[in-house]
Amino acid sequence: MASLHPTIVLGGGFVGLLTVLNLSHQTYPHPILLVEPRDRFIFKPLLYELLTGEMHPKQICPAYTELLANRQVSFIQDRVQAIDLQQRQVTLSSGRFLSYSNLVLALGSHTTYFNTPGAAAYSFPFTSDDEAIALRNQLQNCLRRARETPNLEEKMGLLTVAIVGAGPAGVELACTLADILPVWYDQLGGDYEDLRIVLVNRSGEILKGDINNRLRTTAQHSLMQRTIPIELLLEAAVNEIRTDGIAYQQQGMNHFLSAATIAWTAGTEPNSLLKTLAVAPEHRNRRGQIQVKSTLQLLDYPEVFMGGDGAYVAEAPQPATAQVAYQQGQAIAHNLLAIAAGRSPSPSQINLRGTLMKLGIGEGVANLFNRIELKGELGHLIRQATYLELLPTPAHNFKNTTEWFTDSLFQRHQPRSLNANHYRRTPLLAGMTAAMVSALIALPLAWRAAQPQTFQETLSWTGVPALLDRWTPRQQ
Repeated sequence: MASLHPTIVLGGGFVGLLTVLNLSHQTYPHPILLVEPRDRFIFKPLLYELLTGEMHPKQICPAYTELLANRQVSFIQDRVQAIDLQQRQVTLSSGRFLSYSNLVLALGSHTTYFNTPGAAAYSFPFTSDDEAIALRNQLQNCLRRARETPNLEEKMGLLTVAIVGAGPAGVELACTLADILPVWYDQLGGDYEDLRIVLVNRSGEILKGDINNRLRTTAQHSLMQRTIPIELLLEAAVNEIRTDGIAYQQQGMNHFLSAATIAWTAGTEPNSLLKTLAVAPEHRNRRGQIQVKSTLQLLDYPEVFMGGDGAYVAEAPQPATAQVAYQQGQAIAHNLLAIAAGRSPSPSQINLRGTLMKLGIGEGVANLFNRIELKGELGHLIRQATYLELLPTPAHNFKNTTEWFTDSLFQRHQPRSLNANHYRRTPLLAGMTAAMVSALIALPLAWRAAQPQTFQETLSWTGVPALLDRWTPRQQ
């Protein structure tokens, strides 16, 4: 008999959305509620393409009403105010109270500034479509002002961009801006060689301690080869962010970097609501994450599942990436279905299938299964195709894959770099050939990386899976 209370999913990121989509595909007997304050899903790995205009906003941020159409899921656009695990109740900002039989915590994370004075007020984070658009508006405004001011010192500050944090987000953003800013400034009649981009990092190396550290050499080379070479300011401890720049300390000396635009990619922390949960201190780590079982259930509340940035499995920690969140959503849905059928939940099986990075307009690197590294335009195509395969529903996936392939074929929505060695428009015939050949290589690899079981079942008769297994064996 179905429970009177629904299964409630808090948060519409990858974990939450994939949970409800997978439940809706099956004959799940309980009502499903998805609670999310935004009206649109944010595909964070492709925010750089939103910043540059390489992809449409609707491709990257589809509406939940579109994604959930004709599915047995009730969408509530509201913010969670409180969660009472003992009473099994959720309080929303609207004053509404919701009781649940099962709860999925997929609240995600938010930017942390590590108590750096002025950082929250004067820097630009980069974790949502609104933040990407705000950064773009700031940059374009600075370029216009730089063209108009006769003051050389003011002009230099307006044309300097500082990025705090040299993790993957900082590196990808730096490479992207180093290609797009020259295009924007050239269109205004400015000299793009006056632009300056500085990547500021506390440690002495980029990508330190990150899953992408295998790509460090490739990323460092790419930083230097952009239209505007990117300056690395390493072992620099940021003391304060001001309206006109960054105060930092390096080798015991105080310095100041003048910059009108400061992007902050130095870190995130779990949603602050997790601090209020009735969870034992020993089940939390120093980052504020909450320990879950291998089945992704809370240790003291088996009716509650949790995935994403706020959760960790002590015996098998995973990086906070889209591919992990995607698989966690599938695993949670599988276990909820098992419980509803009277079966025991099973441990989640998360397979890391490599890493992807954007290294400029039309360029990227794909480290497939930590075995094969593909760079340049092919790396870019594999990255795009893989992320498009991770889009939340087949219909949206097919629509955007088709639009992306068409745009690549005819080179629409792709800003032209000023440096012909990096990216240039090709004649239509050459562009068609390059796109078709690259897609023939990239799409099967991306499909296998994103949906290995479906790929194997669909194409086993062709021999393609066996061929790819010999070339790039799947990580078990």
